[in-house]
Amino acid sequence: QVQLVESGGGLVQAGGSLRLSCAASRSIFMFNVMGWYRQAPGKQSELVATITNGISTNYADSVKGRFTISRDNAKNTVYLQMNSLKPEDTAVYYCNAYVRRGPYEYWGQGTQVTVSS
Repeated sequence: QVQLVESGGGLVQAGGSLRLSCAASRSIFMFNVMGWYRQAPGKQSELVATITNGISTNYADSVKGRFTISRDNAKNTVYLQMNSLKPEDTAVYYCNAYVRRGPYEYWGQGTQVTVSS
């Protein structure tokens, strides 16, 4: 069983920064893709960023140039550095991990990010 635990959410003013962390209970080498999704109240879940095989990254257009996804293999942790935050970034952010051979997919419990104007 794999557990993903997010942290780092909170309340920040527009223009500020936060760094989200997603710590896995097992080596993240086992995951082909790790990513962050978010869901705002009354809206569908949307992809924010992914990192594939620890190398290639992909971002939603709405966060390009502001957010950066990275991973630390030694700490089994994936990060989402969020800069220049906007009120529309307010959402619950979820960590996701995907294994192609299975396939298997895992989710964290979510962390709230609130950006005030």
